[in-house]
Amino acid sequence: MSLALGLAVLALLVLAAVGLHSWWWVRRSGPRQADHTEVSSERQEPSLGARPVVADPLNSEPQLLPEAGSSDAAAASRHLLRVATARKVPPLDALIDAIVPLFVDEPVAGDAALANFPSTRRAGSKPMLIEGLNAHTQEWEHPVLGQMYAEFQAGVQLANRAGALNEIEYSEFVQKVQAFAEAIGAEAEFPDMLEVVARARELDDFASPLDAQITLTLRARHAAWSVPYLQQSALALGFVPGALPGRMVVPGREEGDPPILVLSFDAQAALADEPTDAPLREVALSLDVAQTAQELEPFGAWYQAATDLSRLLDAVALDDRGQPWPLSAFESIAKQLADLYAALASRDLAAGSVAARRLFS
Repeated sequence: MSLALGLAVLALLVLAAVGLHSWWWVRRSGPRQADHTEVSSERQEPSLGARPVVADPLNSEPQLLPEAGSSDAAAASRHLLRVATARKVPPLDALIDAIVPLFVDEPVAGDAALANFPSTRRAGSKPMLIEGLNAHTQEWEHPVLGQMYAEFQAGVQLANRAGALNEIEYSEFVQKVQAFAEAIGAEAEFPDMLEVVARARELDDFASPLDAQITLTLRARHAAWSVPYLQQSALALGFVPGALPGRMVVPGREEGDPPILVLSFDAQAALADEPTDAPLREVALSLDVAQTAQELEPFGAWYQAATDLSRLLDAVALDDRGQPWPLSAFESIAKQLADLYAALASRDLAAGSVAARRLFS
C-alpha cells in the first residue's frame, strides 16, 4: 500500500471517529427520551373539560351534556341543576364555621330555597353554605329539588389559608343570608360580630403554625429529561396525569380525595408541540400535610418517591434554598410532623378529615 493511500484511509477513519463522537455527544446532551411517547393511566386527577361530564344518581354511567346552543340545552341545564343539588357537600361544622339558625313557620320547598340562594357561595375569601333540615329524613343537607325543609341554617368558614374571617367578610355574609331569609320567609339569629371575629382569629392563630406543605426540588445531575421520559418514570412509581399541564399526582384513597403527592414541572414544556424535544431539568415534589390522613403515611410516601425519582432521573434533591437535603433533615421533619398530627387531633381536626381539608384550603 502506498503512503498516499494509507494516509487517505487514516484520514477517513479519523473523520468517521469525529462524526461518531459528535453524534454521541448530541445524543448525550439532549433530553432523555421515554421508550414510547404515549402516557396513559386508568385513573386521572379530576379535571374541568370543555363539556361537563356529570354522574346521574339514577345511572352509574357518566353522561356528556349537550353542547350549548343545541335543542337540548335547556333540558341539559335542568339536568345539571338536579345533579348539582344532589351531590355530596361537606356539612357545616361548629368547629370551623360561624352558624346562623334560620327558622320558618312552615316547611319550604327545596326548589324555592335553591331559587333564592345567594349568587355566590363566598363572603370575601371565605366559603359560605346554607343547609336545610329535611322534613322527611330529619337530616341536615344541601337543599335538593323536590324535597321539603322544616328549618335552615347558614354558615361561613371562620378561617382558611387566606387568613381569619374579618368584619367586612362577616358583614357580607350577613347581608347575603338576610336576603335569603327574607325571600323564603325565615327569621335569622345572627351571632355577635365581635365574638365571631374573635373566634376566627383564635382559630387562625392555632392553624397557621400547623400549615405544613413540604416541597423539594429534583434537579438533573447531567442530561435533561424530555416530558415523556419524566412522565414514564413517574407512572412507574404510581403517579397519574394531573388535571393541569405540568402536574402528576399520587391519587387519594377514595374518589374525590385530594392527592397524596404532587409532582410539578414546567407547564409550557408539557404543552409544547414536540414534548420529546422540550428539555426539563427540574421538578418539584410536594406534600400537603393537613390534607392527607396520618394513617396513610404520606411523609413516608413522599420520602420514598423522592428517593426513587432521584435514582430514576439521576437527580439531586434540593431544599428551598437550593441546598442538598441531608438525611438528618428528613429525620427532623418526621419528628415535627408527629407533633403536628397530635396538635391537630387534639382539636378534632385530624389531618385528612373533612374539617381539616376545609380549614387548610
